[in-house]
Amino acid sequence: MIKLFLSLVLAVSVSLAAGEMGTKKGSCILSQDGSVSVSWEAYKTPKKVGVGGVFDRVTYTAVAPEGNNFREILVGSSVVIETASVNSKHESRDETLVKFFFKQMNDSVIKAKIVDIKSDKRMRGKPKTGEMSVEITMNGVTKVVAMKYIFDKGDLSAKGSIDLLDFSANSALSSINKACYDLHEGKTWSDVGIGFSTKIKFALCNTN
Repeated sequence: MIKLFLSLVLAVSVSLAAGEMGTKKGSCILSQDGSVSVSWEAYKTPKKVGVGGVFDRVTYTAVAPEGNNFREILVGSSVVIETASVNSKHESRDETLVKFFFKQMNDSVIKAKIVDIKSDKRMRGKPKTGEMSVEITMNGVTKVVAMKYIFDKGDLSAKGSIDLLDFSANSALSSINKACYDLHEGKTWSDVGIGFSTKIKFALCNTN
């Protein structure tokens, strides 16, 4: 009788453990629709005044439409950005950027791919944060750039910074600086802020 009782207890315990593992594995479903906005911020004048904008033509390829965590749906995802689609909400400035900056580079597109992601320690009631490693190819040069991300109520955004000199864009930088010398008061900075944002749907997730 005691053996039978112990056997039943063991069987129930194993079943519960298996159930908990299964629930944990499938407890969160993240999905994405494939729409991504890519932004930038360049700097001019000795006071480092920021000028921002976006790219209107961005092709996003998701590694997977859905998964149980960010790594499953983001690492391996990539974008191809058409530089001629730069949009700073100032038509003549955009034309100048294309002619005197982007057309001075070897490629008409910028490519980027998420190669790693690490989450910060979760703070209850706070947005999820962490860091992505993003492989960026521009002007024939590939570099891995760190970008800090934040996820809050379905909105995922990430920000980082690049140095144009790291991408052998010296000539392009000199070209735009010369074309805008008076407007920029003789100074166009080589560091550029970069960012992207997208929507992530979630179900059965503990987002608190």
